[in-house]
Amino acid sequence: MLKLKLRAKEAYYMNLKEKIRSIPDFPKKGVVFRDITTLWKDPQAFKFSTDELTSYCKAKGAEVIAGIEARGFIVGAPIAYKLGIGFVPLRKLGKLPYEKIQERYLLEYGEDGIEIHKDGIKRGQRVVIVDDLLATGGTALASVKLIESLEGKVVGLAFIVELEFLRGRDKLKNYDVFSLVKYKSEDEGL
Repeated sequence: MLKLKLRAKEAYYMNLKEKIRSIPDFPKKGVVFRDITTLWKDPQAFKFSTDELTSYCKAKGAEVIAGIEARGFIVGAPIAYKLGIGFVPLRKLGKLPYEKIQERYLLEYGEDGIEIHKDGIKRGQRVVIVDDLLATGGTALASVKLIESLEGKVVGLAFIVELEFLRGRDKLKNYDVFSLVKYKSEDEGL
């Protein structure tokens, strides 16, 4: 019976990729956008992905979930709710009203940044950072730096999708990274 359940789970992992819409040449030519809104609108896929990420966060002993704006809010809030722990938003610059700290990171053509309230994380608190997608790792690494500057302990990072060919995991080599769906190349699934 356990083997049947494991096989069913493995089959569903394979099926998750089929729930993601791939849009060529968006937001620019040569880029394939991985649209997970199609996964979220499917109740079974949404539940399965949330449950799997929740299991990961529970196993890591998360005391708080930190979600990266904006889709990390959609991913992280139900996980925090299911675990009965807090949720802390990591916001784009200029969005938080109270005392905050920020971390900037490089983009392909420029710079961006994220911020967190100074009282968002307690010293020593075990944090899992969540987002919808891991690409180059710049935003995820900036998130790690924010949490650690507040003396929180990043015990893991969890994503629905990982674009392995962009090697974002390399920037996070000292951290445990978990992803449900992996793309080995830009054109995979087209």
